[in-house]
Amino acid sequence: MAATPSVSWNYLPKNYYQRSKIFSAGPCPISSKPPHKENPRNTSLKAFRNAQISSPITAHGSQYKFLQPGTQRTRSNRIVSLKSAGSDSSITSNLLQTALGVVHLVVSLGIILATDKYLKQAFVAAAIKFPSALFGMFCIFTVLVILDVTIPAAAKGLENFFEPALLFIQRWLPLFYVPSLVVLPLAIQDIPAASGVKICFILVGGWLASLAVAGYTAIAVRKMVKTEMVPAEPMAKPSAFSTLEVAAWSVISVASFAAALKYPELLGTNARTCLPFLLGSTVLGYMVGTGLPSGLKKVFHPIICCALAADLAAFAFGYFSKSGLYPILGYYLTKVSSNPGAGDILMGFLGSVILSFAFSMFKQRKLVKRHAAEIFTSISIATLFSLYSTALLGRLVGLEPTLTISILPRCITVALALSIVSLFEGANSSLTAAAVVVTGLIGANFVQAVLDKLKFDDPIARGIATASSAHGLGTAALSAKEPEALPFCAIAYGLTGIFGSLVCSVPAVRQSLLAIVNC
Repeated sequence: MAATPSVSWNYLPKNYYQRSKIFSAGPCPISSKPPHKENPRNTSLKAFRNAQISSPITAHGSQYKFLQPGTQRTRSNRIVSLKSAGSDSSITSNLLQTALGVVHLVVSLGIILATDKYLKQAFVAAAIKFPSALFGMFCIFTVLVILDVTIPAAAKGLENFFEPALLFIQRWLPLFYVPSLVVLPLAIQDIPAASGVKICFILVGGWLASLAVAGYTAIAVRKMVKTEMVPAEPMAKPSAFSTLEVAAWSVISVASFAAALKYPELLGTNARTCLPFLLGSTVLGYMVGTGLPSGLKKVFHPIICCALAADLAAFAFGYFSKSGLYPILGYYLTKVSSNPGAGDILMGFLGSVILSFAFSMFKQRKLVKRHAAEIFTSISIATLFSLYSTALLGRLVGLEPTLTISILPRCITVALALSIVSLFEGANSSLTAAAVVVTGLIGANFVQAVLDKLKFDDPIARGIATASSAHGLGTAALSAKEPEALPFCAIAYGLTGIFGSLVCSVPAVRQSLLAIVNC
């Protein structure tokens, strides 16, 4: 005879006595109260299933194993297993998407950089005195326009393909201006103090005059044409810097700094050995600067923070290695392709910035067409005024002709300003880049207040005036607070440099500027 099972009564459901006949043919041994007699045939299958999942039940006896909650545990294990498999699949999918995104960025950016390099080599070989990147920009824009007319899907596909590269350039754009500020002590060490004061006067006064001319011209044309504003195409914004990025660059900077101190020619030359920590300190300074409170950014722009971080790193290395500051700054920007420094790497992207203007203009082509009168009239007048007023001011204050020529393109973005001064003999390109960046910093800090004082309320006038006088840095400062002015800033920012390059490529214009400077 089989042993009677021992079941704990306290954990049984209230209607368990009704189900017991299903599990045992004999009388229930569990309670002193006999259960009501019921016909087993009236007991539903549902009661049987409920008995299976009632928990907890303590049963002893091999013939009652089906009372234990093993079925539920098995089902739960299967669910957990499926969830785990789904989670692993999601992680794998995310990793795959990230890897594909990195490959897409590398390929698209690589094509732009390779195009810029090839054009430079071709123009040098052909002895063409015209900015090669500007020619490439016109070619890209023309191709996009033709495709948009003939095969719109192809034009859109080309835009989408290069989107990661364009966002990368937009995200790091201020860094490409920094090298000229970092090596500013080298650029001005041979400039007399009196000449430095004159240059500052020209930059500040010239910025204010250029802003006023561009703004008033835009307002006057707006009153004549009376074109109504339409919404601009939305501009994609790059992502913010993450804590992981800051930590990674911190590790790179510290580790490479220590390695360079220990082994000064670890990577073959001093410049290449110093490159990692100088580049890392520059990037870290920019990341920290962008994270500063908005109130502090008004007086301590992220680019200033960036340049100071690089200079401090150079000073520290010069102090501990007993080589001094100037030699390390020389390693920062060597201008030798076979022995590049951190600054050479960053400035190597300037050509790609110009090529990227083609996509920006194509994206805003409808806006450019609608407001062509205001945009092109204001930009052409403001650019000519900037070039000739700088030459005239330099002559009036008695600034040396070579220094005046070096700061002629003060209102034009660095990438194109360097191309412009290369057309003049004897120009100091380091001073040119520094003058452009300082002009941009002046605009970034004071543009909004000056626009309000001059009562420029129209977004078109505010955007064109800002970009025509303070290029990219002024654009970034104004558009952060006035998004409606961003499209006009972006258009004027690129077109001012393009028009200035085209004008200075004309020999008669160059000769007239030189005549004013040297007379």
